[in-house]
Amino acid sequence: MIQPYKALALQTECQAINSYTDAISCHQSMQKSLQKVLAQVSASKRFIGPDLKLVVLPEYFLTSFPFGENISQWREKACLSIDDELFVQMKEFCVRETLFLSGNFYEIDHNFPDLYFQSSFIIDDQGEMILKYRRLNSMFAPTPHDVLDEYIKIYGEDSLFPVADTKLGKLACIASEEILYPEIARCLMMRGAEVFLHSSSEVGSPQLTHKEIAKRARAIENMAYLVSANSAGIKGIDIPHSSTNGGSKIVHYEGHILSEANIGESMVANSYIDIISQRNYRSKVSMQNYNARQRFELYAPSYEAYTHYPPNTFKNKTPNKGLFMNTQIQVIKSLFN
Repeated sequence: MIQPYKALALQTECQAINSYTDAISCHQSMQKSLQKVLAQVSASKRFIGPDLKLVVLPEYFLTSFPFGENISQWREKACLSIDDELFVQMKEFCVRETLFLSGNFYEIDHNFPDLYFQSSFIIDDQGEMILKYRRLNSMFAPTPHDVLDEYIKIYGEDSLFPVADTKLGKLACIASEEILYPEIARCLMMRGAEVFLHSSSEVGSPQLTHKEIAKRARAIENMAYLVSANSAGIKGIDIPHSSTNGGSKIVHYEGHILSEANIGESMVANSYIDIISQRNYRSKVSMQNYNARQRFELYAPSYEAYTHYPPNTFKNKTPNKGLFMNTQIQVIKSLFN
């Protein structure tokens, strides 16, 4: 039996490393950011109470995002391996605080020495990294899809949509903008996902943004909880600080918001996750049991027959912004033929 527990979408300010030119200064900045975040998580647990078992961090909690840097430059100064000391500290923290921690970072992979990947992770309360998900849709950053054949040959198809079966339920990560791609959440639901952990850094607005609508839709259509952490602004970069600020939230599997933060650094977006209640809801014969009523065989031929953005775009090519732009231009042209 999984007892109800509290999850927190921590809303914290992100410190950009873009102004630093050397890897050492960047790493020192990331270390400082991590210490601040871990202190906030620890204090939040003391305030919320021992039922807090799961914390999701914003997308750019260590680095911000590439803002003019090319792939090589960003890889050199902003990207980490999972063996980095920062992850050692996070693992030790999770053991000490007896909680699960999820976030997002830019990752080095020695199998692809000229690239990096944007990766989401989950560390459990035993200090083990139990899940790592690499973003599959991005405008200007490398993804496994860009080297798909080689990637699958190395890691296998199961690596693309990982789900962790844990004492807190079946957890999966969705990275940032990918909340707008229903296939990502659907593929995770197919593999049993019950709670989507969404690290994001997105527009903060009183209006219903695209991502805001998508969060509720992904929860409803997959009958899944969603824990979505947004940043509390980005400091140290030329875009206005609070363009990405506010709205971290926890969404119920029926689509209503359980808790939501306003702007600024906040632990307000915390609420109970009741996995047993969710599993009971998923087990009922009902018009609202969207998972049980799926007819995937109807859609599979269309996905197989129609290609939009092609895989393996990096094959025999140098990845750069121009390649991303030209690929999308060709895709758009093909859609009108």
